[in-house]
Amino acid sequence: MKKVAFVTGGSRGIGLGIAQHLAQNGFNLAINGMRNEEFVNETLTALRLLGAEVIYCQGDIASKEARNQMLDKIKTHFGRLDVLVNNAGVAPKERNDILAATEESFDYVVSTNLKGTYFLTQAAANWMIEQKSSITGFTGSIITISSISATVASVNRGEYCVSKAGLGMMTQLFATRLGEFNIPVYEVRPGVIKTDMTEGVTAKYDKLIAEGLTVQNRWGFPEDIGKAVAAIAKGDFPYSTGQVFMIDGGLTISRL
Repeated sequence: MKKVAFVTGGSRGIGLGIAQHLAQNGFNLAINGMRNEEFVNETLTALRLLGAEVIYCQGDIASKEARNQMLDKIKTHFGRLDVLVNNAGVAPKERNDILAATEESFDYVVSTNLKGTYFLTQAAANWMIEQKSSITGFTGSIITISSISATVASVNRGEYCVSKAGLGMMTQLFATRLGEFNIPVYEVRPGVIKTDMTEGVTAKYDKLIAEGLTVQNRWGFPEDIGKAVAAIAKGDFPYSTGQVFMIDGGLTISRL
């Protein structure tokens, strides 16, 4: 029986790159997004053409009710969940200096990026523990997509950096707690990736990359993240729970 991966924010950008590579590597998929299904049908069809059985789980991961409904839909349709890929996230609606940023913006970003991801991981982890005892040979894993912003400070989007730094500790916590069940937990930190989220700062990063921001002189692409996540999900790193995979073209290497 094919394994099932649940990719939050999987209908566009990095999440779609991940979904494509999981499909190509033999996974069935549950794809989460905020848009109505009619607006993502073309994307879902393309994933099915890669060989995956695909369902769409519309909902806001910041909502407890939506999280429960999405997991219930996966249970009803597939009856299992082998891999959770925490990818859904939001950026501040406006980039403001931390001396002027608002509580409303902080709550908006942290509720989705950190709180929603934390409690979705909790729910999925408990289901995976149940599956360990009910499905022979079951092997689960959890992969969280954070960002180099977990450690690289951007003072005009502090709430985003704080949310991603929190995901780093979340990974450590769940890796530790789930160790006894042999459910590994990983973190992937993308660098500057060309998606709709970075569209508004394309000129800025074009210039920075040309000036040597990254060791590898190019933008990252969703497929760069997809390839890494697929390798982790397949179980190619079974003895690396709690580890951070940097997919940033060498941006975070300290250089003189």
